[in-house]
Amino acid sequence: MLSDLLIIDIETVPASPAFADLDPDWQSLFLDKIAKTVPEDADPEDIYRKKAGILAEFGKIICISTAFFYNRQEGGKGLKMKSIYGDDEVEILRNFTDLCTKMFQYHRNFQFGGHNIREFDIPYICRRMLIRGLALPEFLRLHDKKPWEVRMFDTLNWWKFGDNKNYVSLHLLANVLGIPSSKSDINGADVQDVYYKEGNLDRIVAYCQRDVVVTANIILRFQNLPLLTEDSIQLVKG
Repeated sequence: MLSDLLIIDIETVPASPAFADLDPDWQSLFLDKIAKTVPEDADPEDIYRKKAGILAEFGKIICISTAFFYNRQEGGKGLKMKSIYGDDEVEILRNFTDLCTKMFQYHRNFQFGGHNIREFDIPYICRRMLIRGLALPEFLRLHDKKPWEVRMFDTLNWWKFGDNKNYVSLHLLANVLGIPSSKSDINGADVQDVYYKEGNLDRIVAYCQRDVVVTANIILRFQNLPLLTEDSIQLVKG
């Protein structure tokens, strides 16, 4: 049921602003990590800028936007959205698990929804929690579960329809389904510059929230339900 879904999207950046800021041991570890996926003559600084943020061992989470559907009195579906963000990753992760725990208490069939969350967002969150010394709650203890035991509404997997070779970005999927895209201001590649060079976390949070709305609309399209309207989206603060 849609009411059991917690839609999420995360924004990540390299844990250090530049490759040169890493101590020699961590520089070596990073080069080992990417050795099989980049050309030997690649510039480490450039590769670090492009890759570190999406590697949980070398990145960090700066924003987790969440949302859930509710039934509007006027009819149709609405969306309540809350973002957890800041420079303190431990605080972000604790607040996120507190929010999920409350959801889990009221919805025992609770599951995460999102785009590519099975291969990116959820594993990244779990790895960063372990790295930060935080205990994994029951709903994130996924390391020993079989694939069919992990219940998620992943719009990327839905679009595959069993075709494991297929990959589609959220931006492309939104456009092909006639859903307004979130790429009106920045995209994922811009996030670390907006964070480290501009120091504009609010801009990143707004981008993350737009991705959540797009994902929610894709889920509604998959269910053949009307899309969200601007006045059906509530932003919860605090």
